[in-house]
Amino acid sequence: MDAAFDIVVVGAGMAGASLAAAIGGRASVLVLEVEDRPGYHATGRSAAFWTESYGGPGVQPLTAASGPLLRDLGMLTPRGALTMGRSGQEREVEAFVARYAAIGVDVELLDRDAIAARVPGLRPGWTCAALEPSTCDIDVAALHQHYLAQAQRQGVQLWCRAGLVAAARNAGGWALALADGRRVAANVLVDAAGAWADPVARLAGIAPLGIAAYRRTVAQLGIGMAVPDTVPLVLDVAETFYFKPESGRIWLSPHDETPSAACDAAAEEIDVALAIDRFEHVVDWPVSRVEHRWAGLRSFAPDRLPVYGFAPQDPGFFWFAGQGGFGIQTAPAAADLAARLLLGEGPGAVDPAPYAPGRFAAKKR
Repeated sequence: MDAAFDIVVVGAGMAGASLAAAIGGRASVLVLEVEDRPGYHATGRSAAFWTESYGGPGVQPLTAASGPLLRDLGMLTPRGALTMGRSGQEREVEAFVARYAAIGVDVELLDRDAIAARVPGLRPGWTCAALEPSTCDIDVAALHQHYLAQAQRQGVQLWCRAGLVAAARNAGGWALALADGRRVAANVLVDAAGAWADPVARLAGIAPLGIAAYRRTVAQLGIGMAVPDTVPLVLDVAETFYFKPESGRIWLSPHDETPSAACDAAAEEIDVALAIDRFEHVVDWPVSRVEHRWAGLRSFAPDRLPVYGFAPQDPGFFWFAGQGGFGIQTAPAAADLAARLLLGEGPGAVDPAPYAPGRFAAKKR
């Protein structure tokens, strides 16, 4: 073996970096990244916001618990969010408000006039919205670099261009083979591989959980008018678009979830065109050009909750995956939860039970 570690983490995106920072200094840790640099895939392609309703009530405890640390680190900038409905969708918006207010989210119902005061050029037909004033933008790149730097200070090693090609279980742990020919021994293997989580599990002889990847498209638009930076994040209660100002431009998504193989995702022209068409039915802002377009992969377990914990069939394999589009806004709490499980520490701010990988085995009985 070329090297031996207590814990090897596969994936150096936000998940792997945040977990490595949480456990570094208390264990010898190696992070493996197949790309030339960490954060190339989903982490580097986020629409970059923190909002408690995003991901649903099952994710909200992780988001809420992450907020204080993100604020303390200076990673959040106030934005606010409006989840809007058309005429005829009032009940859906009211239900949205009731659902999240019941679990402690700061949310209130707005009428047409209140929406128009926040979104200039609002077209007719949009009559109601749920306002979440606590929603913020996240400095994703700075947060990722914070975790990578913290991990490095604590002695964590990061190997890029180090794809995992084989993982064999033995009495002492794992014998891992990398694409560059190096061999590594590990006591525990952590799967933080995002869209590649199930393939990594199969490589290690662990039953996959059905974590599936979906493409999400974002376009950066030039607008032929000055759009106030005070405009909130605007989402559709029917989940057909969202957009927000970003440095004088607009970041827009058609809120697509197109099933995809794990790959280097790229935006499709049809999805960008669809997003713009939906956008033009919301506001009268003239779109002057598409400046940039990109796509990332969001990965979900079958119940759309993240998966944190040891595989029931092997206490040396740890799942840290299935974080959908909310892995960045939940990173501090998720990393703390996972670190406590990995290191055998006591409970933290969030109950790990809803996210345990054993829940899928229980449903199959």
